[in-house]
Amino acid sequence: MAVLRRIFVWLLIFYVTVAALAMLFEDSLIYFPSPYPDGDWEPGGLDFEDAYFPSADGTRLHGWYVAHSDPRAVVLFCHGNAGNLSHRAATAEILNRLVGVSLLVFDYRGYGRSDGAPNEAGILADARAARAWLARRAGIAESEIVLMGESVGGAVAVDLAAAEGARAIVLESTFTSIPDVAAHHYPWFPVRYVLRTRFDSLAKIPRYRGPLLQSHGDADTIVPYALGRQLFEAANEPKRFLTIPGGDHNDPLGRAYYDELIDFLDELP
Repeated sequence: MAVLRRIFVWLLIFYVTVAALAMLFEDSLIYFPSPYPDGDWEPGGLDFEDAYFPSADGTRLHGWYVAHSDPRAVVLFCHGNAGNLSHRAATAEILNRLVGVSLLVFDYRGYGRSDGAPNEAGILADARAARAWLARRAGIAESEIVLMGESVGGAVAVDLAAAEGARAIVLESTFTSIPDVAAHHYPWFPVRYVLRTRFDSLAKIPRYRGPLLQSHGDADTIVPYALGRQLFEAANEPKRFLTIPGGDHNDPLGRAYYDELIDFLDELP
């Protein structure tokens, strides 16, 4: 019994230590920014202008504004938790040339050319600053902007839309909350109780009343497909869900998806 007690104590110490380290280094376990100059900052085929603007706390942010002469929509693109905007150059070109939108793709604090270090509150503030810049540049109201987000960027888009509305939101491979995703990957660890980062889209999305297009790969190994469906079920109408057969989290989206996106945008009031 004494040996078992010692083993239990050591296991408990190990468990508590791991929990403490996870809390201490939480941001570095969630965000994987690639600072400049990592990436392709002069992509061929993409005609853009650099955008610099401050977040609410003065943090200097950077984005690419890609204009269209006759856009079917103006889009704020919120990327995921890894890389930087230069890694989305191909996506920006497809959205601009094929889908026919003007868009701003921007980097959160700590990503690309943006200053600072990422955290939940800062990233949400950065998106608000980006939307305000885009509205001024495109000459439209912020409520007329379509919010588009992938993965963590989907949670950013939901936060903006739930708080202040949007013309529409487009979500790709996103989730109910960060703790839900973490609990899926680490069921043995009390992540729901130790994570400070929430991005609780499940609680926020019922407050958004407007068009929603949501897509998710049914073979997603990072954000479970079921979490995407759960978020969708909590959203108000009008909404549509597009399953990407065999699609994993970072797989490129095909022509069928973009055709669906074009139809969705064309039906917006």
